[in-house]
Amino acid sequence: MPERLKIGISACFFHPDPERKSAPSKTLQWIEQSTAHWVMSEGALPVMIPSPFGDTARGDVTVDDYARWLDGLVMHGGADLSPASYGEAPLKPEWSGDKLRDDYEIALVRAFHAAGKPVFGICRGLQLINVAHGGTLYQDISTQKHGALTHRDAAAYDLNFHPVEILEDTRLAQLLGGAGRHKINSVHHQGIKKLAPGFTVEAVSPDDGVIEAIRHAGDAWIAAVQWHPEFHFPELGVIDDTPLLRDFLAAAGSARAQRTKKR
Repeated sequence: MPERLKIGISACFFHPDPERKSAPSKTLQWIEQSTAHWVMSEGALPVMIPSPFGDTARGDVTVDDYARWLDGLVMHGGADLSPASYGEAPLKPEWSGDKLRDDYEIALVRAFHAAGKPVFGICRGLQLINVAHGGTLYQDISTQKHGALTHRDAAAYDLNFHPVEILEDTRLAQLLGGAGRHKINSVHHQGIKKLAPGFTVEAVSPDDGVIEAIRHAGDAWIAAVQWHPEFHFPELGVIDDTPLLRDFLAAAGSARAQRTKKR
C-alpha cells in the first residue's frame, strides 16, 4: 500500500486572554475538527503546523522544514486578517485582525510555493493567499460594498447559505460539473477587494459580485474558495465539492511523485 499523503493544516491562534479559563496566560494553537476530518475523508493524514515564531520559540525548525516534509498545505479559516498586512489601517478596532497569524501563514504559503507543493485555501485562507500575493481586502463587505448579501450571519453560522456562480472555462467548472449557479455556505464578513496579480477568479457571488474562488494562473498549484467545503451539507442542497479535495490531493500526489523521480 502506498504511503499516505501528509497534508499540513495551518494553525489558528488563541492569544493570551485573562478571561479564558484554560491557560489564560499562554498562546494556544489549534485546528477545527471538521477540517482535519475533511482531509482524512480521502485517506490523507492531516498535520497541524505549529508556528515556529513567538516569545517561547526555541530551536531551528522553520516553515521550510514543514514544506519539505509535507505533501501539501490547507490554509485554515478563522480570525480576520490584519489590514496592516495589506497596507491599510483598521476602520474599526474590532477589524484589527491577527497580524501575528498573518505573518506566520504568509511565510507558510511562500515556503510551500517555493517547495513546489500545492496550497488550498478555505475562507480566511483565500483572503490570506490573496494578500500574500499582493491583493487587498474589504475589511467589512456589508459596509464597504453597496448592495452586498449577508455573507456572515452569526446566529446561523455554518447554516447561512447563498448562491455562487462558477465561471466558464475554469478548472473549478471542470471539477464541479460545469459553469452555473450552485448553493454554498458562507461564514465571512471580509473578502477580496483587489485581486492579487497572477490569479484568476473562478467563482463569484452573482448578486453582489463578491469573489468566491480564485486560482493561480501560472505554474504554481494554488487555489482557494471563500466557502467551507469541510462543512459538507449536500443533504441541504449545498454543492458537493468533494472533487476540490480530490483535485488538491492529486496535485499533492503528483508533486510527491516528481520528487521521487529526482532522487
